[in-house]
Amino acid sequence: MTKEETQNKFALDGDAASLEEVNGSVEVPKNAGFWRTLFAFSGPGALVAVGYMDPGNWITSIVGGAQYRYLLLSVVIISGIIAMIMQYMAAKLGIVTRMDLAQAIRHRTNKPIGFVLWIMTELAIMATDIAEVIGGAIALNLLFGLPLVVGVMLTVLDVFLLLLLTKLGFRKIETIVITLILSILGIFLYLVILSKPSIAGIAGGILPRPEIFHHDQLLLALGIIGATVMPHNLYLHSSIAQTRAINHEDPAEVRNALRFTTWDSNIQLIGATFINALLLILGAALFFGHGDQLQAFGDLYRALSDNNIAKGIASPVLSTLFAIALLASGQNATITGTLTGQIVMEGFIHLKIPMWARRLITRVIAVVPVIIAAIVWGGTEGAMDNLLVYSQVFLSIALPFTMIPLIWFTGSKKVMGEYANPLWISIIAWISAIGLTILNFQLVINIVQQLIRLF
Repeated sequence: MTKEETQNKFALDGDAASLEEVNGSVEVPKNAGFWRTLFAFSGPGALVAVGYMDPGNWITSIVGGAQYRYLLLSVVIISGIIAMIMQYMAAKLGIVTRMDLAQAIRHRTNKPIGFVLWIMTELAIMATDIAEVIGGAIALNLLFGLPLVVGVMLTVLDVFLLLLLTKLGFRKIETIVITLILSILGIFLYLVILSKPSIAGIAGGILPRPEIFHHDQLLLALGIIGATVMPHNLYLHSSIAQTRAINHEDPAEVRNALRFTTWDSNIQLIGATFINALLLILGAALFFGHGDQLQAFGDLYRALSDNNIAKGIASPVLSTLFAIALLASGQNATITGTLTGQIVMEGFIHLKIPMWARRLITRVIAVVPVIIAAIVWGGTEGAMDNLLVYSQVFLSIALPFTMIPLIWFTGSKKVMGEYANPLWISIIAWISAIGLTILNFQLVINIVQQLIRLF
């Protein structure tokens, strides 16, 4: 197979390029040094990484630390490693084939399968949006005292924020997101240092332990995985990896793009994993032993200014910084959710609608279950936290339906040619996908058994 045949194996058959308005829009220097080239390719990894630090990650990590101390730290680390492998494959698929994952699936499967996977992906995007709605509403409640139902309704207005950001240009959006990641990292690193966590406990939590597979621990572990390795991020990365302008007929440029895109992705995801670990450690240091009734966001917000809990680190300023970071995290995650919605809709069913309409529809659909939960359970933050955790569990269940086609495509020499996955990456990827599927099946069995006992 020639290089041209390899790179055009997925001929678009008249389809538009993925995210055609930004596809190949960012110039990269020729024959530049390592750091200058890395800077040019840095950005897509940040947009992906910010999705790994949305409010869903915050709640599952904080609750994980509060309930089981450092037990689930290994789950956070393993999730981060799986994320790096999966995002590497997603970016490689986009760069080599010049198609995003949705387009690849549509061209390699029949319409019924493509339609089912589209529905599954849309539901995953909506589950992600639920986390953003809840995080934004709670942040508004903490900062301004707004009722949660009112805050939920106000999150619909973020469509206007998205429209404003899109006018700045793709490169400037990447810069804003990278700045956000560094700010969140600095805040939580400072808080963890001041909270003086158990170093021995952290070290003991790095390696997996059998207790993780007990029902309650497993449920939360799957929530962490679902909040970390997110299905929509794989579609997103396979598209935005194509924003760099390279000559696809030059194998050296393709390999260079793969190299620096992988650097960008891994650096950003290591940062995201570190932040999620910090959140779990902070939850363990501040709440373990008295976190049975923990309403994570509100309690952490109040704890940061309560001398009886936070002791030396207590400060209203830190509480406010936490709430602002929570609000900003949810708002920035809406960018990735909207872009992914456009990618899967155009890739799977060839339907194009204006970005503002796409954003508005997705957000309104996500708002409905949150409002219902707020009304039924009295509008308490605890009800919001529970809904958020279960939305992340759904993401974990949906993940194999995205991972399996991605692993298959990128491991196939027929599809990827010389860029097919090395054997060791394929082995790790398939073990991850199969292992997660088995865990999900076990979780369903446990839930059914629990329901049978109740009735």
